Formats: sequence, C-alpha cells, structure tokens
Amino acid sequence: MESPPEFDPPAQGAGKKRKRRGPKKATKSHLENAALHYLGRFASSAENLRQVLMRRVVRSARFHDTDPEEGRTFVDDIIERYIRAGLLNDGAFAEARAADLHRRGTPVMGIRYRLKQRGVGEADVERALDALAQDLDGRDTDQAAAWAFARRRRLGPFRGDDPAIRAEYREKDMAALARAGFDYDTARRVADAADPDWSA
Repeated sequence: MESPPEFDPPAQGAGKKRKRRGPKKATKSHLENAALHYLGRFASSAENLRQVLMRRVVRSARFHDTDPEEGRTFVDDIIERYIRAGLLNDGAFAEARAADLHRRGTPVMGIRYRLKQRGVGEADVERALDALAQDLDGRDTDQAAAWAFARRRRLGPFRGDDPAIRAEYREKDMAALARAGFDYDTARRVADAADPDWSA
C-alpha cells in the first residue's frame, strides 16, 4: 500500500528547502548573548548597541507577541551595566573611529556625520575631533585627510610623474575629492601638488 504523498521521501538532493525560522524570543539572556557577540565583532557606541538590540526586541514582539517594553527594560539594563564595566565607552569609541576614518581619507565634516550616525553625543564628537587635531601637531586636518584619500585612490601627485597624465586626469581628480567632501581649495592643492609628500 502506497504512503500518502506528504510522507513520500524526497528524491536524492531534491526538496531540501529549509523551513525559515522566525526570530528568537528576546529574552534577557538572548539579548545579553547578542550584545556580547556584536561587541566581539564591532566597536560600538552605547546608542548604536541599543539600536541593534532594540531591532531584535521589535522583531521578537511582532513574531512572538512579546512585550516590547519588557525588552526595552532588558536592553537598558544591559547598556547601563556595560557602560559601568567599561565595555561601552563612547569617548574611546569616537576617538578610535575618528582616527580610522581620517586615515582612510574622510574629512572632518564626514567624520562628524558618521559618528553622529552611530549615536555618539556632540561632546564626545568634539573631543574626538580635538584629539585628532592634536595628533596632527597643528597640520590641517582636512588637508591631511585629502592627502590620505588621494594616496588611497591614486589621485593627483600619486598618479606618477608624467605631467600629461596628471593634466588629463586633473578635473576627474578634483571631482573625486569634491564628492568625498573636500572643499575646492583643498581639492585644488592636492590635485596640483608637485610632491606626494603633503607636508612638503
């Protein structure tokens, strides 16, 4: 006697679709594990981690019909404990992130915007930018960032010594620097520089 169709074994390699699972319930221990996992992979501000965890709480509330306010209480507790324990430090995060963005060629305006996107408060943003300026020993912060950007993208003096090639790509180099957020004078100084050493 044949089995009903729903019990027929699938052919080799066929029908291996996995049933999609919903989000896990946002219990205190699950949120704690998620927070530690996230911090193990990424540096974060307190507000950014709060947003990451609250997204889990909201998904859980929709799927499991759990109370989002209870989840919010769990998240607030985790954030407060991590700040006290030193696992979250917005000032240190802002300084490290600002330095990294600057090394990659992000101007001050872009650094400020990205830090605020990650939930860093105005005071910590200003302290991070002040620390960055001090590390440059009086050199212009945006000029240094523009040089780093040009080096990474091989623009201006980093195209080589051939004046014809430099002239051919000058407008494109200026446009790339402008799109990255640098003002006209900074872009012009980099595009027209004779020497790849910006401090020369």
